[in-house]
Parts: sequence; C-alpha cells; structure tokens
Amino acid sequence: MNAPHPPLQQIPREILCAADYERLASHFIAAPSLAYIAGGCGDELTLAANRKAFARTQILPRLLRDMHDGHTRSELLGRTWAHPILLAPVAYQRLVHPLGELETARAAAATDTCLVTSTLASQTLEEVARLAGGERWFQLYLQPTQNATVDLIKRAEMAGYTALVVTLDTAIKLPGRRAQEVGFTMPREVIEANLADYPEPPPIVLEPGASRVFQGAMRQAPTWNDVAWLLGQTRLPVLIKGVLHPDDATRLQAMGVAGLIVSNHGGRSLDGVPASLDVLPRIRQAVGADFPLLLDSGVRSGSDIFKALALGADAVLIGRLQVYALAVAGALGVAHLLKLLREELEVCMAQAGCATLADIGPDMIYRHEATSC
Repeated sequence: MNAPHPPLQQIPREILCAADYERLASHFIAAPSLAYIAGGCGDELTLAANRKAFARTQILPRLLRDMHDGHTRSELLGRTWAHPILLAPVAYQRLVHPLGELETARAAAATDTCLVTSTLASQTLEEVARLAGGERWFQLYLQPTQNATVDLIKRAEMAGYTALVVTLDTAIKLPGRRAQEVGFTMPREVIEANLADYPEPPPIVLEPGASRVFQGAMRQAPTWNDVAWLLGQTRLPVLIKGVLHPDDATRLQAMGVAGLIVSNHGGRSLDGVPASLDVLPRIRQAVGADFPLLLDSGVRSGSDIFKALALGADAVLIGRLQVYALAVAGALGVAHLLKLLREELEVCMAQAGCATLADIGPDMIYRHEATSC
C-alpha cells in the first residue's frame, strides 16, 4: 500500500466542489486513520441515513425574485455572522496534519468562521484560541471530577472563547467497527492535549455480578442535575449538542441553555437513530421560531446547508469535511473548503430565489411521499 501524501501547499486541480475533499482524502490519510475518521458505529445505518436524508430532500425554487441585495449574513446569539457555517468540534486532528487544530484555526480566522474546539483536541485550547478568529466556541465533555470540568471552563473563558458547547450524546464511547477491522490505534504523539495535566480517574472496580455498562461505563455519565450545575459555573452562553428528541429540547430550553445542536454525532454514537435532518423540523416546532438551533451530521455541500436552514436550522457545523480538507492542503485547504461551501450556498440561494437566509423556509422544500397502488 502506498504511503499517504503529505499536505499540499496548493489546492489540487481535482477540487471542483466541497465534496471533492472527501474523494481525495484516501490519498492523504493513512488507511487506518481514515477508517477511524470516516467510519460510524455499529452497522453504520445512521451514518448512511444522514446522507440519504439530504438526498431525498429536494429544493422547490421560486422565480423572478430580486437578488440584487443578496447576502448570507445572519444573527446568532446576539451577534452578526458573515455566514451560517461553523467548524464542528473534531478531535485528534494531528492524525491528518502535524499541526492539527492550529491549521484549522488559521483557516477559521481567515474566513470569518466560528471554530468549535474539541475537549479532545490534539493541541491545547489556549494555543488554538491564539490563532482562531474572534468568534470561537469551546466544546466541553463533562469530566469525571467537577474540579477538572470547572478548570476547563475557566481556561476557555480566559482564552476568549465566546460560548460553550456541551456534548451529551456519547456517554459510552465505543470504537467503530470499521476502525477495529483495520486495527486502528491512536498514534503515541496524538494526545488529548487539554486533559494532559489532569490526574487519571481511579479505575472503576465492579462488584461481582455488576454490569460493565450500567455500573461501569455509565457510572459517571452526565445527568440533568449535572447540566443544572454546569449552567451555574460559567458566564458564557451554553449550547447543548446531541439533541434528537423534542422533549429533551424543550426541557433544556426551560433550564436556560442558549441554544441546541441537533446531532447524532455523525453516526458515531448510537446506531439506528434517525438522521439529524429528519428530526430537525420536530425540534424546531418544539422550541419555537426564535430559539437558536444548529445542525450537524451529513452536511457535504452548499445545497445541504440550504436544506438544513429551510427545515429549521439557524446554522450548520461541518465535521468530517474539515478534516479531509486539512489532510489535503492544511489551513489553505480548510479555508478553501469554507469558501466553496459559502459560494455553493450563495449559488443555491440565488437559483432558488432566496436573497437572504430569512427567505429560506420550509415552503422551499419538497419531499415526495411514495404512494402504494
């Protein structure tokens, strides 16, 4: 097997659209690492469902609209954004580039894009913040001890992050079957840089007959009480990531979170759950028209972004695509990816008759319902 190419210093001529970065990724990422990044959990049913949901969602364009003053600006959390595209929290980016998240941060700053830095980043949140743009969020996994969680929060505040994104849908982290089949192991140099100085929690000792899942892996899983506690520990707005059920959405809204991210973790958490796009309209209906609602999982193009906005999202997060672009051409690749996505969204808006994001609504979507005879 040929060794993967190092990141290029220019954009390959083969890149004609954002999705092309995924097609080229295998030339730049070692096969075991690619299996880890690209794979989902279980039988990868949810991984496939995310893309199928976008494919069967069609755009219903309008004619003769005035596009003269068109733009992609939006309002989110009281701020004006140049476009509704964020870089999702993706861990261990040094798997695909020696500088990992630092390169991604440079691209975010160059394109007025909000970067969401992962707790499990392979560079520290402080190093990433120094290179990221003014709008940067920190993704938080609650830690085994409250002291470690609070310390991460305070570090994020001191580093100038403007919001916290708390991920709640991965209480149990299992390796994907695709990665297991090729024998993927995390390289020694790729570490959880933000957690390096915290003591290892003591091992969980199970009593005879206890479950490795319920009394083991789930012993320290977050609860509603933990979310209530966390909201009292920070001055930053807190968004919750991993919401799929409307009842959870309304309960979190009532608790005072600043926004929600509809996500199935890119098909990497529980297999067999619905596509994020499919549950988005129900959650929008549950929380009302004005509550901040974002979406990730399966976005690959500007038309995908349009569909997500039409079905209720205020913005989208880009996960795997940013890693593929990082592997291909470093910061230049990620910046180019974001430029392509924004332009693809603008082209889609123009052809659909939507001059602004406010013009994109559910009336722009057509979903064919099969009928039996």
